[in-house]
Amino acid sequence: MPSHALKRRTLLALCACALVAQSMVAAVNLLIPQLSASSLHPTTGEILWTVDAYVIVFAGLLIPAGALGDRYGRKGALLAGLTLFAAGAALSALARDPAPLIAGRGVCGAGAALITPATLSILMHLAGPRGRARAMASWTLALGLGGLAGNLGGGLAGQFASWRALFAAMVPLAGLLVVAVAVTTPRTARSPHSNLAPAGTLLLTGGLVAVLFGIIEGPGYGWTSPGILLAFAAGALLVALFTVVSLRSRAPLFDPRVFTAPRLRAATLGMATGFFGLFSLFYVNSQYLQGLKGYGPARTGVAIVPLIVGMALVPRLAARWSARPRPVIGGGLALIGTGLLGLSTAGAGTPYPLYACWLLVISAGTGLCMPALTLGVVTSLPPHQAGLGSGLGTSAREIGAALGVAVTGTVLASHGDLHGGIAPALRVVGLLVLAATVAVTIGYGRADEDSGPAQAAGPAPEATGTGPAHARGETATAPRRDVR
Repeated sequence: MPSHALKRRTLLALCACALVAQSMVAAVNLLIPQLSASSLHPTTGEILWTVDAYVIVFAGLLIPAGALGDRYGRKGALLAGLTLFAAGAALSALARDPAPLIAGRGVCGAGAALITPATLSILMHLAGPRGRARAMASWTLALGLGGLAGNLGGGLAGQFASWRALFAAMVPLAGLLVVAVAVTTPRTARSPHSNLAPAGTLLLTGGLVAVLFGIIEGPGYGWTSPGILLAFAAGALLVALFTVVSLRSRAPLFDPRVFTAPRLRAATLGMATGFFGLFSLFYVNSQYLQGLKGYGPARTGVAIVPLIVGMALVPRLAARWSARPRPVIGGGLALIGTGLLGLSTAGAGTPYPLYACWLLVISAGTGLCMPALTLGVVTSLPPHQAGLGSGLGTSAREIGAALGVAVTGTVLASHGDLHGGIAPALRVVGLLVLAATVAVTIGYGRADEDSGPAQAAGPAPEATGTGPAHARGETATAPRRDVR
């Protein structure tokens, strides 16, 4: 499809959808005190599930949701996702006890799982090879703004309105987005080579949900508690079974051998690392500003706005360097780690402008590396699997985000008070980000050595067991290496 097929109004509509879906990941965090004191009288466990249901369903369904859009239509998947998102928000807004509230969050998460990969794969198809770097920069900015909008919206609702108002506002907003998508977004070609593979889909989804449950609930139950160990064991077993079933299947959801490509492994790790650091920051930021600086919820939401600056400005520069992803990605992740180490020096008496400077460092790093990482994941798979590739990348982001919150919460809990725990938590996360940065940079170097100068193309449809060779009944070969 020609690059001019991506119109500005289409780009804005798709980015707005991604922004809204991402905003609901963090929005509820600032409403926990209000929910706890509400007429629903939720238990501590029910509060945790109100927060976590969205993330677990969202991340668990991303890969099959992306494949669903590839096979049956990406625009249709996006419209269905927006409808589910609105229905879940309405259910939560009208809840009279915790169960419908949690169920509504889960339905919203299922809608977001359809929305996010569909928006990215439509952009990939409409932008064409020349416009992909800029389209990725805009889409990545939308995700970053979504995180900020969630913090800001949750803070404003917590201080000036109610948690019901936040959920209720999502219903007409999703309706407006349905109209915008219907009017501005063309349909892209469906892929007859994409497969949902019911058995593989159930195994992979179950494995991801089990692993995410273990990560998210680990700090609360204890990492060595029987339930958490069982969740991790079940997740590992289900993912292993998915691998076995997919390797034997003539039409798998995707061929696990795509991970033999160094580029895909490095890009996936890089995306998880970036969001690991970013969501650790989101988790600590609200506690630091409210607990140590004495800010209210609304002021706390506004105080993280400096993160917008780097995310808005730097991707435009990064798009010019898209032909050299290794230094762009390594430099961006290093800035995120360095910014977290800088924030670890902040205390109750630290002036806010100094705190904001470290936020700018993190935002610049995020804006620098995330578009290139997103492009690296999506282009590691063939074009007909763009939705699946975007689901894979977003799953890595959400798992990284969940790990960031879990690790940060564990370190905070190991210290007696908030004042003494924030600095060690940020230091641990910052050092882990820098260590992973080395691994990602080395991985991209190996991808360069193994592939040569051509542009990344990823495994061919024939090599994944889903292309013409497979359709003719020929034996699929191992996927070729990722080529640049």
